[in-house]
Amino acid sequence: MATMPHTSSGGQPLAGVGQGARTRAERLAAALDERIRGLAPGEPVGTLESLRAETGLAYATVSEAVRLLRDRGVLEIRPGRGGGLFAADRGPVVRLRHTLLSVADEPGTVADAIELREHLEELIDLGAARHRTGRDVADLRRLLRALRTAPGWDGFMRANWALHERIAVISPNTMARAVYIGTLGHLGTTSARLAADRRAAYRAARYQVHADLVEAIADGDEAAVRAAVAAHRTPAAP
Repeated sequence: MATMPHTSSGGQPLAGVGQGARTRAERLAAALDERIRGLAPGEPVGTLESLRAETGLAYATVSEAVRLLRDRGVLEIRPGRGGGLFAADRGPVVRLRHTLLSVADEPGTVADAIELREHLEELIDLGAARHRTGRDVADLRRLLRALRTAPGWDGFMRANWALHERIAVISPNTMARAVYIGTLGHLGTTSARLAADRRAAYRAARYQVHADLVEAIADGDEAAVRAAVAAHRTPAAP
């Protein structure tokens, strides 16, 4: 990794970007989160290019860190002229997400996240079926194709989380969406540990469950959504 100047344009350092066992994107996200805490909602944080130049990290790494903060509700991305990255309004949903993130290292977190996600799955997926748009459906089918062609188990699991996260974005229940996406964050960081004994046949079966779910949401068929959710709930499924 290139040597990084850990000082922002506002004089606040990006401390710890090069330290610890987390991925570079996660470390950058944590450092940016600390910086954003000192900003009022709507204040500029920078741009992807300015952060890349400041840290010396690859564009993909910076993009992933920004995505993490956007998904947590910490960062707002504004496109076009005058756009860039801005501090988001940290309302109760953002505080809830941070509460979920704070328990990441506690024993039993993964099992708890699986149980909580399963209880929310039907609520999230029915909301998606009732409120999906043509663009939503196109995105879900694109992510489903990525799931089918993902390289290796880890790639398959990351594509899995990305698909579920996109479904959750469609749901209008803000609080349920925040909790649900928070559980995906816990599962996404542990997918490699869950993957060792997975077989190709199991992966094919899991793909079909997700394909059925996507089509049920696309059709707005609530009975089919419930059936797909029931099929998704298997004891060995992450």
